[in-house]
Amino acid sequence: MTARTVMIQGTSSSVGKSVLVTGLCRMLRQDGFRVAPFKAQNMALNAYVTPDGREIGRAQGVQAEASSATPSVEMNPILLKPEGDSRSQVIVLGRSIGSMTAREYHERKPGLRRIVADSLARLRAAFDVVVIEGAGSPAEINLRDRDIVNMYVAGLADAPVILVGDIDRGGVFAALVGTLELLEPDERARIAAFVINKFRGDITLLRPGLDFLERRTRVPILGVLPYLSRLRIADEDSISLESRRGMRRALPEEVDIAVVRLPRIANHDDVEPLEHEPGVVVRFVEHVGEMLGADLVIVPGSKSTTADLAWLRENGLASVIVERAARGEPVIGLCGGCQMLGERIEDPEGVESIGPTAVDGLGLLPVRTRFAQRKTTTRVVARALGRGFFGADVGTDARLEGYEIHMGRVEASHENVAVFEIVDGSEHGSRAMDGAVGRDGIVVGTMIHGLFENDALRAGLLRALRRRKGVCDQVQLGAIPTKESEYDRLARTLRENLDTVQFARLAGLSKARDLPIEETRRSSREV
Repeated sequence: MTARTVMIQGTSSSVGKSVLVTGLCRMLRQDGFRVAPFKAQNMALNAYVTPDGREIGRAQGVQAEASSATPSVEMNPILLKPEGDSRSQVIVLGRSIGSMTAREYHERKPGLRRIVADSLARLRAAFDVVVIEGAGSPAEINLRDRDIVNMYVAGLADAPVILVGDIDRGGVFAALVGTLELLEPDERARIAAFVINKFRGDITLLRPGLDFLERRTRVPILGVLPYLSRLRIADEDSISLESRRGMRRALPEEVDIAVVRLPRIANHDDVEPLEHEPGVVVRFVEHVGEMLGADLVIVPGSKSTTADLAWLRENGLASVIVERAARGEPVIGLCGGCQMLGERIEDPEGVESIGPTAVDGLGLLPVRTRFAQRKTTTRVVARALGRGFFGADVGTDARLEGYEIHMGRVEASHENVAVFEIVDGSEHGSRAMDGAVGRDGIVVGTMIHGLFENDALRAGLLRALRRRKGVCDQVQLGAIPTKESEYDRLARTLRENLDTVQFARLAGLSKARDLPIEETRRSSREV
């Protein structure tokens, strides 16, 4: 049986397509369908490592989790990781095929269309339903002849399209009508319904606009979704960070964490679990004044480490970080941030730079980085070694899960400085060491993403910060919502606000296949 398909497209980027697909995947899974997400091409610096060590967009990894399906490269066959205004690293079926300009990439698209078609066909052969996500807007008329992710895929899958607009940013009716006007007749015919997303307020006041929209376009409205605050589902890209500008300062009894918003920030969802802890304020900062007074500064991952290191220096943030460490105030570096806090970064092959280069790091960690063409993408299990300002609060028996995505090798300048021991999954074998601590233990760095998802590590960090601040320890393991409960919350919101009968009709869905859970999961692993 070939899977049914339904596609979610948007009037622009960041209207909520990824979250809607996540919720639909969860809802369909709850109804007994074997369901998989699909996005032909994703442009994002938030990445996810599949169990077989391949790289896909973070959003598709999350959607697979919501579907109870094993994440695979077929769910996101092409991932673009921007390196600047006009270049991206191109990931095809989970492996990098190099860095390309926009023009160079567009020239490769005819060959990539076959990979997209094959990936979609494999998913449709293994699942009952495939929920497809578009990118940006289908009305980008300058890109229509090179489309590989929107209406081209809708035609390939013969999928009805649900068009989503974001009312929170304003102009939603113009965006929906304008998008239809710019589509070709055959493309317009694929638009089966509208969804208005991120609504706040009294829906009765919206009714005249909804009636007008349906009369004007003759396209039904599937539903109006409310604005969901503090939803614990990883964001696809850094556009979502705009909503965190002006985040309030922490109260005296709260923990204040400042995360440097690097120009090329990658996997910023590393800190997302901390945002949901009670009594914790996480702020993304870009200026010196915003960093002052924070209980912890986190330097996150970066797609272009040396360029972002130069930005830190140009904006005075590098000096503030060094001064913090000298005063004994905690700093944590994650992946690229760990590399920046080290002694030296060398790029002899021009992997992340234009031409060979070598720069001094901030000198706060005894590590040196040497970039190479080979990329590390692997899931790992680690244990803490009890080093660093919060090491004793974590416990060396805790099993800590995470993943690595980085170019080249990071090596310690001397022994006995590592923060974690890799006990499973490292490309360098078990017993490999990760990360480093500075001389006084106040600066900590690691190459492992996703560590704050681990309750024991997160609790240990917050316990240490609260003790340093002299406030009451409120840490409770498992106090924040689990990802599974948030997927359920999202599905529940869709059931309450969408016409699910109409959705099932337009997607061509009827009664779910009567399969036991274990058989369903086994089938999803066939991909």
